[in-house]
Amino acid sequence: MNEKQKIGLGTVQFGSYYGISNKSGKTEPGEVSKILEVASKHHIRILDTASAYGDAEKVLGMNNLSRFSVISKFMPPKNSDALHQQLQNTLSDLNIENLYGYLAHRPFHLLENLYLWDELQKFREKSIIKKIGFSLNRPQELVQLIEAGITPDLVQLPYNYFDRRFEESLKILKKQNCEIHTRSAFLQGLFFKKREELSLFFDDAKPLIESLHQNVRHLPASLLAFVMKHPLIDQVIVGVENSGQLVENLTMLEHAEPLPDLVSKLSEKILMPSNWP
Repeated sequence: MNEKQKIGLGTVQFGSYYGISNKSGKTEPGEVSKILEVASKHHIRILDTASAYGDAEKVLGMNNLSRFSVISKFMPPKNSDALHQQLQNTLSDLNIENLYGYLAHRPFHLLENLYLWDELQKFREKSIIKKIGFSLNRPQELVQLIEAGITPDLVQLPYNYFDRRFEESLKILKKQNCEIHTRSAFLQGLFFKKREELSLFFDDAKPLIESLHQNVRHLPASLLAFVMKHPLIDQVIVGVENSGQLVENLTMLEHAEPLPDLVSKLSEKILMPSNWP
């Protein structure tokens, strides 16, 4: 596979204000259409979205999505009927008849409600969904899910220069022929923040980020290439605020240079944006 074809398009910015370095807010529908045209032109095939991303699915549904394979995620439903309704709402909003992937946004909810996994398998058997799985935050989630007999076709997990918590999980998943998508290559833009722009909460990360700024000429390219070159990763989901950013992300890869060895590890406090103030 051409390395650039490992890029998938994240869509959270299309429905909500997202990212520590986001300066332009939610992407306008007209700009979303331009982004999709650029993505199609550059042979990007994966769109990653979710019912929890504001009105991102509705905005996407204003466009012809037949060129793409769409993955969505569902929030914990109260029962089977609620799961069916979420899926129908997603398909209706996206204006498509089936999904490439449907993932549990809260995987632990599957552990507590194993019948939901049975329902997902029924959707797959009916070809409404091609692949089922979950979006992970911690490696421990994967261990417990597999122990419970829940074997995914597809997972999404965080992976970047700072965050390599899932390194061993990647090997386990590949042995089970699981398709692996990663997010947070730029850690929501944290890599690009200047020291004075960050609060005391990020003190442990500041010297590492400052070192990257001083020693890596094309930091975005190098961070993206770092993840894309991993042989066990199938797709790298990257969010953009406008079409120009997407073009820049795609063309800058030729300037990527190797990143220095990571001299110290950061805690989950910083690696997981859900913990940020």
